Amino acid sequence: MTVCGVVLAAGAGTRFGGPKALARTPGGEPWLTRAVHTLRAAGCDPVVVVLGAAADEAAALVPPDAVVVRVAQWSMGLSASVRAGLSAAVESAAVAALVVPVDVPELPASACRRVMQSADASALRQATYLGASGHPVLIGRAHWDAVAAHVVGDRGAGGYLSVHRAARIECADLWHGRDRDAPD
Repeated sequence: MTVCGVVLAAGAGTRFGGPKALARTPGGEPWLTRAVHTLRAAGCDPVVVVLGAAADEAAALVPPDAVVVRVAQWSMGLSASVRAGLSAAVESAAVAALVVPVDVPELPASACRRVMQSADASALRQATYLGASGHPVLIGRAHWDAVAAHVVGDRGAGGYLSVHRAARIECADLWHGRDRDAPD
């Protein structure tokens, strides 16, 4: 079972105060680097990083073992990033894509591995935290075209996951599950 990791990091980070692709932990580690390492530690191969706003600066923070995909339409919202990430995953031999936003720097590889269990081309799984939807999300290859057609504007795959009854995988015992909308 090969799973492609996809890091969504193309947005301008308006509420955050700048592109989250440039954010760092209090210790100075770039969130992009952390996300790639987490997906690698979980067993993802390849790992694709989708960049848009501040792409040139952000690309310098991406580890060399990840594939950088630049999305020119990043200002159209999250949907452009999701489509670009899934399009890049098509080039791999992966049966599924594990999708994470860059703004979850505390995401542990253990949560990724739990959501990836039993991954196959028809898989559709979403991490939950005390019942609330979160990340990562596993999208089997059989769903890639449909998800890409479904996402629009600043909406990701959440609606598709709901309509298609994605398996909900509780991960609150592994971490809090919250994204970062404000800088440290």
